[in-house]
Amino acid sequence: MNHLKAQVKRCSKGDLEGKTALITGASRGIGYAIATCLAQNGADIAVNSSSAESLRNAVKDLSSYGVEVFACPADLSDVQAPAKVIQDTIAHFGKLDILINNAGIAIPKPLADTSAEEWDKQMAINARAPFLLCREAIPHLKKSDHATIINISSVVGYKGYVKQAAYTASKHALMGMTKVLAQEVFDDGIRVHIIAPGGVATEMVVKTRPDLASVAMPTPRDIADIVMFLLTHRCNAVIDEINIRRSSNSPWK
Repeated sequence: MNHLKAQVKRCSKGDLEGKTALITGASRGIGYAIATCLAQNGADIAVNSSSAESLRNAVKDLSSYGVEVFACPADLSDVQAPAKVIQDTIAHFGKLDILINNAGIAIPKPLADTSAEEWDKQMAINARAPFLLCREAIPHLKKSDHATIINISSVVGYKGYVKQAAYTASKHALMGMTKVLAQEVFDDGIRVHIIAPGGVATEMVVKTRPDLASVAMPTPRDIADIVMFLLTHRCNAVIDEINIRRSSNSPWK
């Protein structure tokens, strides 16, 4: 593909109609907000969560926007699960245009108190699962004219905080993988983005950063709006990475 000569159409809201997206960790928080935005803008969506019950509730709500919603319950810490999620999505929709790796887990502990099992689980969900999902999705994304992968990382993908050694390691791994993947699939027309928020008002931040309880933070919808910008502005300018801070935090720190 000659990228210098390619004329890329700029999308507008609603242009996701007919597109199919897979979102992991989609039953609550950032993932649910992203799924809602995509459904509101016409995309059919496959939604993944480890909780089948919460996923049923999400499917019911998301279907009210008049799009097709398919549930893919799976525990992504299982090494076989990512491939099955992709296979089930393709079997249901026949195609895939957008992959959003949002599922994540944090177990806040000092490194000295972190067990090997806790380390492995965070690495499995936060780093290995996106790798496997991307690997299995690439052959299908190559067939799409809107092929996009968006990895939801964290500020700890390039910083480090105490009591978050394993989580930080997993997000550093995701960041590194994303940088390489973006180059490897460039000639296939697949765009790869990474979003690295600081604290977002979710259940996870309550657990990992209780010191931020009284601080105004970005909402899941704020992150979803940024995802929508990336998906609906496929022009000749490409954003590889977006770092997000709360408005009360000093810039460039």
